[in-house]
Amino acid sequence: MNGIFGLIIVFAMVFGGYLLAGGKLGIILYALPFEMMMIGGAAAGGLIIANSPSGVKHTLRDLAKIFRGPRWKPADYRDLLCLMFQLLRIQKSNAMELDAHIEDPAASPIFAAYPRILADKEAVSLICDTLRAASMNYNDPHQVEAVLEKRVEANAHEAQHSSHTLQIMADGLPALGIVAAVLGVIKTMASIDQPPEILGRMIGGALVGTFLGVFLSYGVVGPFANRLRTVIDEEQTFYGLIREVMVASLYQHAPNICVEVGRQNTPAHYRPSFNELEQALRAVRGQGAPAKPQSLAA
Repeated sequence: MNGIFGLIIVFAMVFGGYLLAGGKLGIILYALPFEMMMIGGAAAGGLIIANSPSGVKHTLRDLAKIFRGPRWKPADYRDLLCLMFQLLRIQKSNAMELDAHIEDPAASPIFAAYPRILADKEAVSLICDTLRAASMNYNDPHQVEAVLEKRVEANAHEAQHSSHTLQIMADGLPALGIVAAVLGVIKTMASIDQPPEILGRMIGGALVGTFLGVFLSYGVVGPFANRLRTVIDEEQTFYGLIREVMVASLYQHAPNICVEVGRQNTPAHYRPSFNELEQALRAVRGQGAPAKPQSLAA
C-alpha cells in the first residue's frame, strides 16, 4: 500500500503543480507514447542485455515486493523459533530421530506444522544442512559457523540482484531521456521552415524526453530500487535469525537459550515478547514428542 500511495503523491504533486502553474497536458500526452517507446524500450533492452534470462525473471518476480512488502510477518518469526526449538530439543535427546526430520522435511510432522516456513526452500535447507553438518562431529564448531556465515552472506548478495538492477536502470534513465530529447531536436531542425507555433510544439515535445527520463529515474524507478532493497534486507533477517540460533546450538547451549538468543537478535518490529514466545514454547512442549514418520516405524 505504501508504494501505491507514494506513486499517487508523486504523480499528483508533479502534474498537479504543472497544471496549477498554467501548463497544458496536450503536448505531454501527444509526445508521451513516442518518448516512452524510446526511453522505456531502451531501458528494457539494456536490462535484457545486462542480465541473464534467470536474472531478468528474478527482477520481474521481485517487483511485486515493492507493493506487497516483506514476505515474513511477526508470527513467522515466532513460528521459526518454535520450529527450531523442537528440532534442537530432539537433537539433544535423540539424534537418530532428528535424521528423519532433516532428511525429509516434507514428511516431517514438525515442519508440516509450519507450512509457510516449509514452503521456503532456502530456510528449510539452511536449517537441515546446518543440523546435518553439526552431527558430523566437527572438532571445531567454528568450521560449521564459518560455512553458515558464508552461505547467509551469499544468499543475501544474490537476493539483492533485483534492487541493483533497478538502481542501474534508474541511473541510466536521465541519459536515455537526453537521447530522446536530442532526437526530438533533430526532428525539429528538419522542420525549421514551419511557423513558430508549430516549432514551439515540436520543441516542447522534444523536451518531454528529458523530463520523462529524469522523472522516471528520481520519481519512480530510483525509489522502487530503494524500497526493494529495504524489503529484501528485512526478509534476510529471517535467515539471519536461523544463523543466530544455529550458532548458539553449536556451542552446546540448551534449546531454550538458543531460541532466546534468536529472539534477542530479531528486529524490534518483528520480535515476539518474552511472554509471547514462552507461551508458544509451552504449547510446543505440551504436545510431547512428535510421532515418528512411517518409514522409521517400519
